[in-house]
Amino acid sequence: MRRVQVAIFGAGPAGLLLAHLLRQAGVETVVLEAKSREYLETSPHRIRAGVLEWGTKEMAKQAGVGERMLREGLEHGGIYLAFDGGLLHLDFRALAGRSIWVYGQQYLVRDIIQRHLEAGGEILFEHEVVGLENLGEAPVLVFRTPQGKEERLAAEFAVGADGSHSLARRYIPGARIHQKTYPFAWLGILAETRPAAEELIYASSERGFALYSMRSPSLSRNYLQVSPEERLEAWPEERIWEELNRRLEGVAEVRPGPILEKSLTPMRSLVVEPMQYGRFFLVGDAAHVVPPTGAKGMNLAFCDVAVLHRALLAYYRNGDTGPLTRYSQEALRHVWQAELFSYWMTTLLHTLPDPFEEELRRAKLRHLGESLPLQRFLAENYVGLHTTGRYVEG
Repeated sequence: MRRVQVAIFGAGPAGLLLAHLLRQAGVETVVLEAKSREYLETSPHRIRAGVLEWGTKEMAKQAGVGERMLREGLEHGGIYLAFDGGLLHLDFRALAGRSIWVYGQQYLVRDIIQRHLEAGGEILFEHEVVGLENLGEAPVLVFRTPQGKEERLAAEFAVGADGSHSLARRYIPGARIHQKTYPFAWLGILAETRPAAEELIYASSERGFALYSMRSPSLSRNYLQVSPEERLEAWPEERIWEELNRRLEGVAEVRPGPILEKSLTPMRSLVVEPMQYGRFFLVGDAAHVVPPTGAKGMNLAFCDVAVLHRALLAYYRNGDTGPLTRYSQEALRHVWQAELFSYWMTTLLHTLPDPFEEELRRAKLRHLGESLPLQRFLAENYVGLHTTGRYVEG
């Protein structure tokens, strides 16, 4: 049975970045991924969030995987809030001293894969992990090869980075799963058309929430609040474009264009506690899920990687096991901070079914428009001063 120092399963942003950073430090890693490389890099079903906190952008630069991001991504100095028939701009540079970066998660995954393989890293695509053994002392990953053969890989440490529908989290004995399901979903589209504005617009209207985002100056990524029971078939292109414009309340215009992809995303929050057992650790969506309103998913995964990377290096360089034993405790600090902000943004902007709660929500939104401290709270959390920023500056 082959043996490695660190075995990671799941080739999303968290698993890939951790593998790349460890390899740069001389730690032997292997990444096992159930899907093909082509699927990860080009499938339209992989189109995910594209807002990077400034700390995430800095981590990518420091890891040597940010060249294309800096060249093709879009730096944004703030966002717009549309409500009560007006448009409020929040200047993140003035409020928090930082900006954000718009660059698709799928693109960053492609960039890390390319650089990691060029540097001699090992990613076993189409190798599906089907079981885990002996996680307390000497982890063993049971996986299925592309030919259907079952094999095993022994490791000194194992990391589960297999996404929101994780197999890995089931292997944390006695884990507590904190969950919340929201009474709405997002209908998302990717379309070949100019974005509604030069920066993201978060629109709150009586008809429901809408988000107007982008992947490039000619590629828009827009979302509509819909019922969790909604069906894509009920939303032909004409209805989508009409509704996107109606929810902007006349403050901006969305121009129709060819729709490349449509999706429905349920809104939920989830936290696994603890995020470790023995020599086994969870990172990214395997450990926590946030509603996309606060743009925290991939950024939160990078926070996990920063903590676990430092802990593993302390062990391999100095024999210090302390940071590894404290991994879950430290990681959960930024996890709950991001969960708080994501919950706050979600309940602030989405139309709520209860009339009393809806009036309170609208009062909170008006208060935000008049309160500099609340605007600063939003800006600091959105750019990541309390999450990725802690690890970049530290």
